[in-house]
Amino acid sequence: MHRGKAFLLIPLALAACSPSAASTDSDAAPLGAVRMAMPASEPIPGRPVADAQGIWAAAPDARTVRFGFAGQGPLLSLECRAGALIVTRHIAAEIGAQALFALQSSERILRLPVDATSVPGMRGYLWQGTLAADDPGAEVFAASFSGTLPGGGRIEVSASDVPRGLIQRCKVAPAGPAPTAAPE
Repeated sequence: MHRGKAFLLIPLALAACSPSAASTDSDAAPLGAVRMAMPASEPIPGRPVADAQGIWAAAPDARTVRFGFAGQGPLLSLECRAGALIVTRHIAAEIGAQALFALQSSERILRLPVDATSVPGMRGYLWQGTLAADDPGAEVFAASFSGTLPGGGRIEVSASDVPRGLIQRCKVAPAGPAPTAAPE
């Protein structure tokens, strides 16, 4: 065979080895994608109804309050542990990441240091920070406020007696050693 003809056959041989451009998948999934089932206990991700209002709800243990939309997972939660408020922003965080969670009400501004933390019962890592319940900055949670987190967007939170009650109960809770983040 001539050298010139061999060079012409190389592109044809390579084209025969590559996957077909026409895919039989109707959902146009990326090549090599792996489909995984989501646990039934987690709500399906999605945007809330346009006119839905976020609400605060207390957990049965009265140590935790959560803000979110009815029927969906929480967007923000506060937990009282040994006189400290554990603030969790329920959005994904990269392992080892740190940031400032900027919270602003009409009366107060709080820049809360948060870390990517593995939270028991939750998938992946979430943003979490700690604040003493008697810290003046905790008052931001007692009113309506907005919060921003790098890569996490903006959250608008309505005022409610639910977080105010938790803060008051937490102020009188016995002080103990500072809470530590769950092991990563």
